[in-house]
Amino acid sequence: MKPGDPLRWTTERLASWCDPRLKRVEAALERWVGHDAPLQLGDAMRYAVLGGGKRLRPLLVFAASESVGGEPEAALRAACAVELIHAYSLVHDDLPCMDNDVLRRGKPTVHVQYGEAGALLAGDALQAFAFELLTPDDASIEPSVQAALCRLLARAAGSQGMAGGQAIDLASVGLALDEAQLRNMHRLKTGALLSGSVEMGVACGGNLSAEALASLRAYGAAVGLAFQVVDDILDVTADSQTLGKTAGKDAASDKPTYVSLLGLDNARAEARRLLDEAVSALDRSALPDTGALRALAYMVVDRDR
Repeated sequence: MKPGDPLRWTTERLASWCDPRLKRVEAALERWVGHDAPLQLGDAMRYAVLGGGKRLRPLLVFAASESVGGEPEAALRAACAVELIHAYSLVHDDLPCMDNDVLRRGKPTVHVQYGEAGALLAGDALQAFAFELLTPDDASIEPSVQAALCRLLARAAGSQGMAGGQAIDLASVGLALDEAQLRNMHRLKTGALLSGSVEMGVACGGNLSAEALASLRAYGAAVGLAFQVVDDILDVTADSQTLGKTAGKDAASDKPTYVSLLGLDNARAEARRLLDEAVSALDRSALPDTGALRALAYMVVDRDR
């Protein structure tokens, strides 16, 4: 991959692709989240989800779905469901018993605003509601697609995915992990839900060849890990106002990161290597419409927050 990649979208083209899809997600989340819950619980759920965040996971769902001709209603529900799982994970990660953080998306964390019990329940409710969204009462999503989406999301969020990675993270404070151990932790903690977003988008479409499916999975794995490498870099190079969360938290907590293991320059090189890996996987897929997936990979690596 060269910097002058002729297939790379301009910033304006990416924005024109993202904007209508982000509006669909925001409108759907506004319409669906928290309205039927008891008052304070519903307020906490909406506080956790609405009005902030990059919405990268929903965008990956849409991009993957469109690359395989996926069904739009299934993609919208999958996009919202994965964002609800992401939001619940942030609520729980910020609790005093976990990362004990007070700033998220530029505002007080949910437990600061609603108390620890309120935050715990809001996270629980968001997790459950994600699966409710994937199983609508009407016939808008085929039962087989519903089942596939639920399985993929549960696997990405559970003990073999995000929750398992968080458990390793908590157990690794103060320890010197090698690169393979660090990669495995981040593959689960952060990468699983990002790569799961790609697979959920694919599940909204038709049948793919084994080669194309394997290539999209490789893309998702590379982008998922690249996101965490860049997160580690930003934790030491950006300030809290830019990040919208507490900067320098990993070093202060003595957590192993790509920067602490490899150094800043080598961590940056690893992020670029993973970008090359993601784009090469898209090339191998031989799918005709992977421009959005390619652009999102660049966005992950080039972001400043």
